[in-house]
Amino acid sequence: EFEPRTTVPLLPRQEWAFLTDQSTLIAADPKHLGAEIGLIAVLHSWGQTLTYHPHLHCIVPGGGPSPDGTRWIACRPNFFLPVRVLSRLFRRLFLQSLRTAFEAGQLQFFGDVADRADPQAFARLLTSASRQDWVVYAKPPFGGPEQVLAYLSRY
Repeated sequence: EFEPRTTVPLLPRQEWAFLTDQSTLIAADPKHLGAEIGLIAVLHSWGQTLTYHPHLHCIVPGGGPSPDGTRWIACRPNFFLPVRVLSRLFRRLFLQSLRTAFEAGQLQFFGDVADRADPQAFARLLTSASRQDWVVYAKPPFGGPEQVLAYLSRY
């Protein structure tokens, strides 16, 4: 729904801020993991069918050092962080970033989406997007860490 030349520059900054700030806050919470985490992220701008589909692939260890740095805290089996919480936080932060960029005149709309330059039309778009479920998909690698690194290293 958004012009790729406009939204792609927002994605790395917004997604990176989200992943580093919010994920680390959630991970640091003792009721979730109670550890500091790090990650490696690769931005893909196209989906498997070669349609515009900006998204990140992330490599995140299944745990992290304790806040005092004295031990490793592993995540629970088959659970890293609550994806529903991550999804809602990402949706809120990304839409907030779009709203800020729109208000600062940093977004441009062309062709079929040119009407979204109107503030009321843009507000309706944000309202509609805020009512949709957004997906943060977290899963263990299919074949193991070597396959994940081989796949992502091609980009």
